Amino acid sequence: MIELLTADTPNGKKIGIMLEEIGWDYKVTKVNIFKEEQFKPEFRKISPFSKIPVIIDHDNGNEAIFESGAILMYLGEKSKKFYDQKNRLKINQWLMIQMAIVGPFIGQHHQFHHYNPGKSKFGEERYFKITKTIYKDLDERLRQSKFLAGDDYTIADIATWPWIARHEWHDVGLKNFKNLSRWYLEIAERPAVIKGFDFMNRGEVIPGP
Repeated sequence: MIELLTADTPNGKKIGIMLEEIGWDYKVTKVNIFKEEQFKPEFRKISPFSKIPVIIDHDNGNEAIFESGAILMYLGEKSKKFYDQKNRLKINQWLMIQMAIVGPFIGQHHQFHHYNPGKSKFGEERYFKITKTIYKDLDERLRQSKFLAGDDYTIADIATWPWIARHEWHDVGLKNFKNLSRWYLEIAERPAVIKGFDFMNRGEVIPGP
């Protein structure tokens, strides 16, 4: 049994989607980040930087794994799904792009543009421009390749897709990016993605393009 400790964020959703894709039993333990539960000493013992998500593998000596990219790699290796050995170098590169660029910069766009509009013109303009560039770069990659790391759906796609699923917050216009839209909609139709997107059982529906 995998225990997923998280809030309902893109990083949380990527693990919910992965667990649904590999078909493992799991339970969700909610961490209320708005009440700063992630800073409690008991949570910091398993997540030193007070970040969600974390998983605990109760079938493997209660092993705790933090950082969503590391969690995806762990689950991919253990399940032998979506993390093929022969393509691992390319998968790792696109996974690291999500971890280092897509998530952090779009996350800042959320802060300035969605949560705190009007507080910093510089911040809003900077992260809007960066987010639009990310869309362009992903679109160009997906013009050349069916999925981010090649012909197969992998943990790199699972990591990146939930961030694009918040495209309505970004005001970039997903429909303006043909290849990114094709990729987004194809993944959105996967039953495990539909279920994993709503891993908190709130009745969430995947946004259209």
